[in-house]
Amino acid sequence: MAESFDLAALLAERGPERYELHAKYLNPQLPRMLHTIGFDKYYERAAGPYFYDAEGNEYLDMLAGFGIFALGRHHPVVRAAVQQVMDLDLPDLTRFECPTLPGLLAEKLLSYTPGLERVFFGNSGTEAVETALKFARYATGKKRVLYCDHAFHGLTTGSLSVNGESGFRKGFDPLLPDTAIPLGDLGALRKELKRGDVAALIVEPIQGKGVTIAPTGWMSAAQALLHEHKALLICDEVQTGIGRTGDFFAYQHEEGLVPDLVCAAKALSGGYVPIGATLGKSWIFDKVYSSMDRVLVHSASFGSNAQAMAAGLATLHVMEQEKVVENARAVGDLFRERLAALVDEYELLADVRGRGLMIGIEFGRPKSLKLRTSWTAVQAARKGLFAQMVVVPLLQKYRILTQVSGDHLEVIKLIPPLVVTERDVDTFVRAFTEIMDEAHHGSGLMWDFGKTLVKGAVR
Repeated sequence: MAESFDLAALLAERGPERYELHAKYLNPQLPRMLHTIGFDKYYERAAGPYFYDAEGNEYLDMLAGFGIFALGRHHPVVRAAVQQVMDLDLPDLTRFECPTLPGLLAEKLLSYTPGLERVFFGNSGTEAVETALKFARYATGKKRVLYCDHAFHGLTTGSLSVNGESGFRKGFDPLLPDTAIPLGDLGALRKELKRGDVAALIVEPIQGKGVTIAPTGWMSAAQALLHEHKALLICDEVQTGIGRTGDFFAYQHEEGLVPDLVCAAKALSGGYVPIGATLGKSWIFDKVYSSMDRVLVHSASFGSNAQAMAAGLATLHVMEQEKVVENARAVGDLFRERLAALVDEYELLADVRGRGLMIGIEFGRPKSLKLRTSWTAVQAARKGLFAQMVVVPLLQKYRILTQVSGDHLEVIKLIPPLVVTERDVDTFVRAFTEIMDEAHHGSGLMWDFGKTLVKGAVR
């Protein structure tokens, strides 16, 4: 019989080696980057929207693991559900059975999405996108998929084919047949559809890169055009879905819109077990799974596993019981209102936008000569560095974790856990205001860091 395995003891013994282990065995650029920008922290534990280091210092999480931790970390109801499903000793993933939990989670998910009727469960957001791409191409008999400039849909080969960032695509060709169009451009969509080979358009209702919202009514108009040409609309809600924008899915802000396929993941996991879901209309699924010979034509080894299904069901239960979506809407509105009030006060602050608890803070070229000179120097070094110069003191001085919303963008993206409160909004706005005060007086940690960047420490 195997000896007992003491995970806590292993972490205590080897924890101090964490950055060396990554440098030697994983991606060596990650620890290098974290050391350079001063993000090489060691968080000892986490609860809700907060991290804690070994000294007990509290850090406010405005990143939520890129949107995974909608309920914050270690929600007790989700943890109990995962523990319970393990204690039940279920005969999981037998392959020749129809277990109860996937059916229950699919039923629950579809109750939030009138007009969608079936679900495929995978293990991640990129798998959900891959599923949608495959289903759209098979159902329509066409091969080309359109996507929007600056889109992000994942990094596996199919989802990379509809990625609008050239830096991610470079060196991984050839990819699937694809074409980019500008977000909101019906004319460009119409032009591509006339070629007759388009299977689908995939779109984020709010693009994660830059926090750019699709123009009101554009997705409905795009879907009408797509259907005229027997093509489909895919909404990628991997980050925007499951309550992030103040509705269950972001496409639901557009009244009457029912996409043909919807991709979800991240928040559905409850932060415990990876999960991806592709929701769609019955006729699409019926075409893909058209006979018993095609019963396994698309599947995933760990898809629909009991732990993931239990975590998903518990997550949706918590969202209903604790009114998490309503909190995202109310606190998000307050957050944007508080930040938008600063735009006229600080000339370096260009815009505040978003929906629910997905917020973009954009910086722009100031008017005054002194600030403009500093801004120009930073931009000459690398576009996007000013936003990073704000992100760094937010963590180092104020213990708030945030991110720049994309390479070469002067936009900070806030995607905190959906359980943040007015107290957390106050914490962020107070810190951000102090940083903006320092920036406009040409002093403080952010400018010191900026000088380091301009000298070429980060390229």
